Amino acid sequence: MSDRNRADAVYAQLLTRQGERWVQPRVERTRRVLELLDDPQRTYRVVHVTGTNGKTSTSRIIESIVRAHGLRTGLFTSPHLERFTERIMIDGEPIDDAAVAEAWEEIAPFVDLVDAELAAAGEAALTFFELLTVLAFVAFADAPVDVAVVEVGMGGSWDSTNTADGDVAVFAPIDIDHADRLGDTIGEIATIKAGIIKQGAIAVSAVQVAEAQEPLRAAARSREASLAFEGTEFALTDQRLAVGGQQLSVRGLAGTYDDLYLPLYGAHQGHNAALAIAAVEALIGAGSQPIATDVLTDGLAQVTSPGRLQLIGVAPTVLVDAAHNPHGARSLVAALRESFDFDEWGLVLGIFGDKDAAGIARALVPAAAHVFATAPDSDRAADPERIADLVEEAEVPVTVHHDLADAAEAAREWASASDRRAVVIAGSVVLAGEAVQLAAAEDWKDGWQR
Repeated sequence: MSDRNRADAVYAQLLTRQGERWVQPRVERTRRVLELLDDPQRTYRVVHVTGTNGKTSTSRIIESIVRAHGLRTGLFTSPHLERFTERIMIDGEPIDDAAVAEAWEEIAPFVDLVDAELAAAGEAALTFFELLTVLAFVAFADAPVDVAVVEVGMGGSWDSTNTADGDVAVFAPIDIDHADRLGDTIGEIATIKAGIIKQGAIAVSAVQVAEAQEPLRAAARSREASLAFEGTEFALTDQRLAVGGQQLSVRGLAGTYDDLYLPLYGAHQGHNAALAIAAVEALIGAGSQPIATDVLTDGLAQVTSPGRLQLIGVAPTVLVDAAHNPHGARSLVAALRESFDFDEWGLVLGIFGDKDAAGIARALVPAAAHVFATAPDSDRAADPERIADLVEEAEVPVTVHHDLADAAEAAREWASASDRRAVVIAGSVVLAGEAVQLAAAEDWKDGWQR
């Protein structure tokens, strides 16, 4: 059996488990497996990242800057766009298939043991995400890495990633999402997310609404941790458009950094970069040592954030962005207006049924001249007819397409009628992944072909 087949077999076994949306506040089950494995997550330093939007981009920027220091890095994010190995990165690349298979062989006997303990106690077996977390932590230890940047799956305090003791806790902007699991208010959600702050650690946060600030401050006080907020202890001081991205100036915790090039679009990505710089300062020098200019320049220049304002087609221009909640949708609209010079946008929109479809549509649709309603390839997808109904309420032209290929073809044909038109595909991470694969298969960067 090839290494790829072995890795795919691991993924197939993970998929037999309760899925990522099946979440219980039971971090102790993941901790039990890790204890049996002699706590691999304690063999490297950890930067732990949570928030509602910007977690993945911020994590990727942190990892790139840390790697530019000459340190070996691990990066754990979710979900994936094309293949599950993207979730576990080592030194900036998806984990090798052989490493996945070997890590699984290492943990499998202990998974069986803990599953048996859970069954005896009348509890559900270990879940997809719990085991994926264990797999990542073992793979990082086996590599071995010096620093792991770990994105929370959901929430914070009881997320399976919270079995790692983060040296630095990072908070991207907090808003309403997963209300059925995390709470109906920003304060409740922030309280759960604040659970990643460890005793004596350093925490850094993006600008937060007042309702989110106090739970973070309370958690930091109770655990004797320091807490720095963007806008006070550090800040994005200047931001200008540049070819392929933007130029930034940042006042960090320990230094001031001017004329930094970030190859990502959108004002929100500039703020993510400022947060990432503060996180790396906290990690490398406890917030008192500036990052060397050449290291920071190199780290930012190597940043990518697939599925986040990613250019996947030209003639016509096609962008893809996950934008899977209202906060992310608002950031996308702002970025389209700030970073691109088009008169009309065609919006290919597909949303999961358990997301705030109305809120996402309210944010995105006013920026569109035509909406192509579709559905991600998932049982969780909202009916495109329902999406179309939401769009019609805003009196924007809409057509219904029952798969992405049809929607994308119609949108690209619509946009090809004028060089002042472009297309954005948004509403779901799964849809974004499908779009990236479809664009590559059809070579959208070679221009429109009828």
